[in-house]
Amino acid sequence: MKGLSFSISAIIRIAFVGVFLSGCSAGNDQGTGTQTVTYADGSKYVGEFKEGLPDGQGTLTYPDGRKYVGEFRGGQMNGTGKMTYPDGRVEEGRWNDGKIAGASPSPQPRGVSPQSGQGTGMRTETYPDGSKYVGELKDGLFDGQGTLTWSDGRQYVGQFQEGQMNGTGKMTYPNGKIEEGQWKDSKFIGASASP
Repeated sequence: MKGLSFSISAIIRIAFVGVFLSGCSAGNDQGTGTQTVTYADGSKYVGEFKEGLPDGQGTLTYPDGRKYVGEFRGGQMNGTGKMTYPDGRVEEGRWNDGKIAGASPSPQPRGVSPQSGQGTGMRTETYPDGSKYVGELKDGLFDGQGTLTWSDGRQYVGQFQEGQMNGTGKMTYPNGKIEEGQWKDSKFIGASASP
C-alpha cells in the first residue's frame, strides 16, 4: 500500500507540473515573452506577451476559421495587421482596439505607409507584404508615374492617382498575361486607342 500511495502521489505531481508548464514557454511564468495559448472559446494565440496579455507580433486563429496576423497592444489587435476570413476576404491595414481603422485603396498595400514615412516626390519604397514601388508619391500615396511590383510576381508600370492605378499602364502577370491600356480605380478598362 505504501508503494501504491507513492506512485499515485508521483503521478499527480507529474500531471500538475505538465498542466502548469503547458501555458508557459521556455520556463516563462510571468506572462511575458513568446507563448502559445488556447482560450476557452477555442481561439489560439501564438506570439509575444507582455504582463500576461498579447503584446507585440502574434497570430490569433479563431474556431470559425478567421486568422489575424499582426501587431497586438494590451491584448487587442493594435497596429499593422491582416485578418483573413474563411470566405477568402482579407482586411489588411491599421487596427485599433480590435477593429480595422484604415486601409489605403488597393493596389497600394492597404494601411501601409512607405517605410521611410509619408511624403511627396520620387521614391523607392518596400512594404512589409513584399511589394515594391518605384515612382512618384503625393501625400504618401502613389500618384504620378510609377512601377509597382507585388511579391507574387505581378508588375504594373504606368500612371497612378491617389493610390490607384489610373490612366495609361501595363500589367504583366506571372503567367505571361499582359493587360495594357487604360486603367480606372485599379481596374483595366480597355486597350489604348492607337493614333
